[in-house]
Amino acid sequence: MRVKCVICDKVEMIDDETLMAKRLRNRPIHTYMCKPCNERIGEKTNARIATGKFRLYQDKKSEDSW
Repeated sequence: MRVKCVICDKVEMIDDETLMAKRLRNRPIHTYMCKPCNERIGEKTNARIATGKFRLYQDKKSEDSW
């Protein structure tokens, strides 16, 4: 399966039988990132978390009375 990185537009081949290929085929909302882009974003995110000013806003879950 040919896939294209959403950040650098690099075209790569992945095996048709992998979980990532299945996700990309069945759910178009899933996007593909190549390994260098994925590592770069991971490093930058971890650096932001290490500064202490990074906040991850999560939805407040309300309890259902039922």
